Amino acid sequence: MIAHEFFSHCLKEEQILEQNALSHRYHHIWHMDEPLKALCVLLPESTEQVSEIMKICFQEAFPVVVHGGLTNLVGSTETTGNEVVISTERLNKIEEIDTASRTMTVQAGVILEHIHEAVNEKGLLFPLNFGARGSAQIGGVISTNAGGLRVLKYGMTRQLILGLEAVLPDGTVISSMKKIIKDNSGYDLKQLFIGSEGTLGIVTRAILKLEEAPISRSAAYIGFNDYDKVVDFLKFMDSNLAGKLSGFELIWKNSYEQMTSTSAAVKPPLPYDYQYYVLTEALGSHPTNDQAEFQDLLEKALENEMILDAVMAQSPSDVEWFFRIREDVNNMVDFMTHDQHFDISLPIPLIGSYIAARYKALAAIKGVQQIYAFGHVADGNIHFMIGKENLRVALKKEIDHCIYDGLQEIGGSVSAEHGIGTHKKAYLELCRTPEEIALMRSLKSFMDPKGILNPGKIF
Repeated sequence: MIAHEFFSHCLKEEQILEQNALSHRYHHIWHMDEPLKALCVLLPESTEQVSEIMKICFQEAFPVVVHGGLTNLVGSTETTGNEVVISTERLNKIEEIDTASRTMTVQAGVILEHIHEAVNEKGLLFPLNFGARGSAQIGGVISTNAGGLRVLKYGMTRQLILGLEAVLPDGTVISSMKKIIKDNSGYDLKQLFIGSEGTLGIVTRAILKLEEAPISRSAAYIGFNDYDKVVDFLKFMDSNLAGKLSGFELIWKNSYEQMTSTSAAVKPPLPYDYQYYVLTEALGSHPTNDQAEFQDLLEKALENEMILDAVMAQSPSDVEWFFRIREDVNNMVDFMTHDQHFDISLPIPLIGSYIAARYKALAAIKGVQQIYAFGHVADGNIHFMIGKENLRVALKKEIDHCIYDGLQEIGGSVSAEHGIGTHKKAYLELCRTPEEIALMRSLKSFMDPKGILNPGKIF
């Protein structure tokens, strides 16, 4: 067994999986019925073991693919059969929660939801939040610079990382595990690894920036028939809540109908009378006053005819119900023959007209069965989910071009928060200049001269 031959001196036997032991492994949580194709799966338990593995892989020119929570949507964890897969699942320790500096030191395999639970017990908050939090590992979250539901207030993952440790393709360990916010001592090297999709190094540990946990959480669903009023309402709420606005999600009518029609757990808070539905959230420190302020703003918006209808959460369980509607995309996927996902960015004022044009064009494509749009409108990020009747490459490309063509001329992006992976490589040039791509390739060649780390991803 070739894997044991190369790696048994640095890993225990149970940390090396190959041949029949791979039958229960997979490359994505949505493809658990497809056995993983790989040379082997290695389960390191420390940065030092990752380093030893990479030294061997670099010497032998073994291609390496990193597996975390396997929730990515762009093919970043796909394999062809000849790769060494490094899984970070055993790098799962929360090493420290420092309440004074409001930081948390974690290994790469810690699941995002476990981070939330641990800091909540200390009266703190790690604000990054999205639907896959129960499976996503923080190493993958960092490597893809994940976004989610609270980017409006707290920023992307990049804004929440203070220190980082990563292993380069040749096994060199780059470690800057500092708890400080300000450090202008030369290049900020951690940024090379955040969002690079594991192509420049393997993230093994990180120091996370925490916030004081909010005491109040207000939420509401609001109905609109005019996209411009959605933008006006965003500005109105943000200016009047003085930094408390934490979420502003937009759902198109047919998406809202599908999201709220599958069970009593996701029953609709508002009737199906409107073209757009906004789910908005504010976090604060005084439950009674914050709820009253939030309600007062909704009433003023109604009086000024900025909004058509609104329903406010009256309890924590209502808040959970409201967000369950937005987060459970399975309520759409489960009713599709085949599904295709999109994650685009575009200027906020152009979202209404751009998405309307895509709905019309997609409906004219033979083979398209369902079209759903929703997203984080406050940061210009819209998701499409397309149901289709077959997996033909020609149909996929036709849908791709329908969504992507037009983004370049308005300064948009084919990937707001999911990355490029293998699925979006052909469209990278739509949102990056030739000079940018050349520099990215140069960085990749310099840091990974043998091209062994997550090969075929991004470029």
